[in-house]
Amino acid sequence: MGDSENELSKLVDQLNRSATNAKFSEKKSLDPILAAAFQRNASDIILVTGSPVTLRVNGALTPNGEPPLSAEDIRGMLLPALTPERLTELQERKSLDFCFVRPSIGRFRANFHYQRGTLAAAIRVLPEQVPSLESLHLPPALAMLTERRQGLVLLTGPTGCGKTSTLAALVDRVNTRRRDHIITVEDPIEYQHNNRNSLVEQIELGRDTPDFAQAVRAVLRQDPDVIMVGEMRDSETMAAALTAAETGHLVLSSLHTNDAAQTVSRILDTFPTGYQSQIRQQLSLALLAVISQQLLPAVSGAGRYPAVEILVATSATRNLIRRGDDHQLRANIETGRADGMLTMEQSLAELVRTGRISRETAHAHCYHPEDLRRHLTA
Repeated sequence: MGDSENELSKLVDQLNRSATNAKFSEKKSLDPILAAAFQRNASDIILVTGSPVTLRVNGALTPNGEPPLSAEDIRGMLLPALTPERLTELQERKSLDFCFVRPSIGRFRANFHYQRGTLAAAIRVLPEQVPSLESLHLPPALAMLTERRQGLVLLTGPTGCGKTSTLAALVDRVNTRRRDHIITVEDPIEYQHNNRNSLVEQIELGRDTPDFAQAVRAVLRQDPDVIMVGEMRDSETMAAALTAAETGHLVLSSLHTNDAAQTVSRILDTFPTGYQSQIRQQLSLALLAVISQQLLPAVSGAGRYPAVEILVATSATRNLIRRGDDHQLRANIETGRADGMLTMEQSLAELVRTGRISRETAHAHCYHPEDLRRHLTA
């Protein structure tokens, strides 16, 4: 082969490599994945080395049908989304929570982390508008809580059950119907609230404040009417939230617990034994309601519906908490329908009766199977 033929061969190889690299870059870009998630009404995107792009649609994981991603694929997609400061934080902490915007696509909440030594991500698709309680199919009893001027409302449930959306809907209802000063403390800010009848400030951890507890204590000096704390992660934050609820503020927050009785125990167990009696007394006075929720797939296969347990702080409820009779809270909920209370099994049975979820789904997500069977046959 002559010199000219060698040069031609090299040129062809270079062109082929360039074309391949161009296709690779286009295929491995993050934006088409984000756009596809919006188009398919996915709630989440999961990116893990060795697996294809996976979307969560109607609660179920769905691979996108493309080949598995390599570690370099994921790094090439994710790292351009980071500022230098966020990249440094990821390298130091090995985990990073933040929100970002793609102007032509939408808003997203992301967690970048490492697994098996490689970069991975879970990306939540954020709705463009703040949801209403009605659009989330939540009980009317929740709307009544936004009329209260003082006390603590807790949203509980596992990760991905819709707590953040419910909190946003409660804030939006106050924002729409009251002339109040609302301050939220979030990590990160997911829903952006525009001022309506109320004035809304949104404080983000890391950018505006170092931690929840310090932010809540500072907020008390900022003339708020309503305080939303994204999550009560430690005893300091819980104590600050209880104090705020006792001193004339409506406080909305969340915890990772499954039911109302467990929520009371979880709060108390966070504190040293010597302080628990005082905290029990504070909680009995400050608590307005505990709402525990799950998101369940619809019978139709399109969308999900919330199953909700509601504990309302009636006089009887407060007495049980004050005396330490937490084991009786469930019976109190069972008989408290007139006060707006609802057990998880009552909620599941109602969803089955209205044809929103299947019996199989209800049984798979109930805590007390015998109670569920009783409500379904009543």
